[in-house]
Amino acid sequence: MRGAVFVSALALTGCMQTGGTGGVATVEPVYAGIETRLLDGDLVNFLVVMPQVRSAADVEDYAECAAAQYALIRGYGFARHLRTTVKEEGGLWRGDAVYTISAALPPGLRTIDAEVTALACAENGIPMV
Repeated sequence: MRGAVFVSALALTGCMQTGGTGGVATVEPVYAGIETRLLDGDLVNFLVVMPQVRSAADVEDYAECAAAQYALIRGYGFARHLRTTVKEEGGLWRGDAVYTISAALPPGLRTIDAEVTALACAENGIPMV
């Protein structure tokens, strides 16, 4: 597959925790991989896989973190979210997200500052590209 980068990261080992919730188990997300595809110039597709999530928002956050780090790697400071689809099949969650990356703040409502987002991802333990 041309232009694709695959990163596998099984980042979390303790999947169930009971601390602070009165003995009720809480699910911790498990990050299993990112595939990055440059579609055209500044248009990038991120495919993420997670075998365990709290909600679809975990999958969306994983893709956003990948987009932020990718923008920084390419020397850009911003990304604009175009779309994300999240599907679960057989217990495996998959996200398919498309972002544009740019040096200047792009127009639109769903833009991210790549540096700020990447720092937040690192603080929250979400792996990146």
